[in-house]
Amino acid sequence: MAVQVPLWHHYLQAIRSRGAPRVQDYQRAENVLLTLLERVHELDPRFLVDYSRDLEAFQFALRSSEDPVDMEVPLWVDAEALLVEEWGAAEAGGGPASCRLGVSREGASLEQWMAEDISSVSSEGSGKCCGHIVPSKVLLVLKDLLVAAIVHCKHQSFITPGSLNVDSLREGELHLSLLVSSGWRTIRFNVVPVVRRKHRVPALEGAQLMHGFPEGSLRRIISQEVALVPAGAQHWRVSTDYLLTRLLAALGSFPGHRLDSLSILDRVNRESWRNGGQSPGLTFHHLKTVLLWASVLFPEAEDWAELQGAVYRLLVVLLCCLATRNLPHFLYPEWNLLKDAGLDLNSLYQRVEHFASQPEASLRIHVTHLGRSPPPRIGHGVKALLQLPASNPAYWATAYFDVLLDKFQVFHIQDKDRILAMQSIFWKTKTLDSEEC
Repeated sequence: MAVQVPLWHHYLQAIRSRGAPRVQDYQRAENVLLTLLERVHELDPRFLVDYSRDLEAFQFALRSSEDPVDMEVPLWVDAEALLVEEWGAAEAGGGPASCRLGVSREGASLEQWMAEDISSVSSEGSGKCCGHIVPSKVLLVLKDLLVAAIVHCKHQSFITPGSLNVDSLREGELHLSLLVSSGWRTIRFNVVPVVRRKHRVPALEGAQLMHGFPEGSLRRIISQEVALVPAGAQHWRVSTDYLLTRLLAALGSFPGHRLDSLSILDRVNRESWRNGGQSPGLTFHHLKTVLLWASVLFPEAEDWAELQGAVYRLLVVLLCCLATRNLPHFLYPEWNLLKDAGLDLNSLYQRVEHFASQPEASLRIHVTHLGRSPPPRIGHGVKALLQLPASNPAYWATAYFDVLLDKFQVFHIQDKDRILAMQSIFWKTKTLDSEEC
């Protein structure tokens, strides 16, 4: 008699079975783009080709969504010789501060970055800076080079016919967008010029993050260069995506189901919450942020040992963020990733709550896999409980989310201190059950 695979694991197996073909399609599409960038480098050596793409492939393998993939194009510049001019403090809730990259008059290796096609002349004749590297100009030069590279590579048959078209190249404010076909799959790449240099990211130095990540992983990330990407026509900023992907990869060294839970929710998000990707909704970046927060809030190995429990740890964090209309950026918590995202948060909350209450319908791979659903897992008062962090940020803590897991009937924590902390929160909120309509 065949062994029956639990529903959650059956769904995960189905995702994994599709992972290998997805990665192969991605690698073929990436090779096409790398071929173009090699030609770009031949035409203009100021633009380099980055072959260290393992993190992007790793992230693409985790997800089912079709969000664009970033392709960074490093600039061949002595970044430490550039003058970084902070352009005021970061706006409240606006993420990392922007800066201008000045070309020093004394920089012997910076002559090629004083050219008019990519820089602006400084108005301060007696200052240390003779000009600035302008992101909008860099993007225009890169676009022209990519067009020339596409024509050349097609003429020389360096790329497969039909794999891309010049007409698909689009110029955005902060990147260039290019569609690349690989087999039956089409992948959109956002081509982004970057300047890599040493740069402090204070949030990565916070002690509160240490418990959620492998020992030494944050120190290694801090010691590496960061990528400065366009933040506007004249300014640059630290690329948080680059850092968050490194943090996500660090979680992969832990045992348990951290990354599996992310893959499951990304698939459910695409198929159920976004109607097969046809409706606007959460992105992989949103869900990745939820996992990073959940990893800090639930740092113990037993929190992630069981697949269903791991998924619900992400769900309680996500539901709280939707209920309070605030998903804090992991490195800049004052930055709300749900603000101005153009999402119907009320409708989205209802979809996520329905899945958390009765996930079986969304976990089916085929109509024949759907059996009888158990009773809803969510009791009365949960939505009121989810609202608490909006009135008091102190509730954004492990004990509070343990209360929510208990409400979802997936609470399996044996840590005595956490249970006591949970009880201290619960007495404050117990009256909410009777107040819920």
